[in-house]
Parts: sequence; C-alpha cells; structure tokens
Amino acid sequence: MTTFAIPTLETERLILRAPHLDDLPAMTAFYATERSHMVGGPRDAAGCWNGLANRLGHWALRGYGLWHLTEKSSGSFVGWTGMIYVPGWDEPELGWTLMEQAEGKGLGFEAAQAARDHAARHQGLNGVISYIAHANDRSRALAERLGATYEREGEVLGKSAQIWRHPKLDTSTTDLTTERTGQ
Repeated sequence: MTTFAIPTLETERLILRAPHLDDLPAMTAFYATERSHMVGGPRDAAGCWNGLANRLGHWALRGYGLWHLTEKSSGSFVGWTGMIYVPGWDEPELGWTLMEQAEGKGLGFEAAQAARDHAARHQGLNGVISYIAHANDRSRALAERLGATYEREGEVLGKSAQIWRHPKLDTSTTDLTTERTGQ
C-alpha cells in the first residue's frame, strides 16, 4: 500500500480536507444536475465513484490535488478546489466547484485563494491557469476577483474553454491558512 498525506488547511470559514467516502452522495446529487455540465458532468453514481477515487489517486501520484470543502459553521460538504493536472491539460490548473447552497457567500474566493496560496508556497505551482467554460460567468467573475486575467482560448475535456492566468504570488509573505496534519 502506498502511503501519502493530504494536508488539511483551515481558513476563516472553511476546512480544506481530503475527499471522504461520505462525500459521495452529495457529489452524486451534484453531478445529476445541469450545473455539473461545466465541470465534466453529468455523471452517474459509478462515474462519481470513479471521480472520488481519481481525486485520491491524483494526490498519491502528483503530491497535490483537489481538497473537499467543509463549511465550519454548518459542517456541510460544500464543494472542492485545488490543483488538477491530468493528460490533456496544458499545465496544472487551479479549479473550483461549489454546491448551489454555498454560492454567493464568498466561499469560492476563500477556498480558491487558500488552495492557490498553498500550491505556490508548498507545491511549486505559482502563476497557474484556470480553464473556464465560456458560459460560466460565475467562475469568470471569481477568476477576476482572484486577480487572474484572460490569456487565450483552449480546450479541456474535449470542449473549448477560456484559459485564465493567475498572478505569481509573493511567497515570502504570511501564509493565508493554518495547516493541520493528520486526518
């Protein structure tokens, strides 16, 4: 058995943690909706299981990946964010997805900012890209809020997308998150 650790990060309102089997019902519900079409959906239950397993495998193979988000105030699983780099990607990508009930609270910004900061400081991934579907106005607004700028047209998962470039972060400043070990 290969052993690897997924760091747990804490922000003011969120815990960025390893994906858990308990997240599968919420993932399956999300991927059954039309909202999922901009992030590789829709998917059935087996596709969601594969997605969950792939997220853990990404951490094992790359040393980075997607964190699942727990809202501290409710204890609810509310989405995911982190770094993705699989065949077909131009380079590592900062990605994010929020469940509908978590939107409009600034949680996406808080999570993506923490993941991007951690990637730059601890994973050697600074100045990364984000793929954004043309129709995904919310993601484009979040990318802009994070300081990313439109770079060019590209393709991901067989679909055309915009590629947005995040600014290089000054990693000599204070870390945005608290990191916990163990899970």
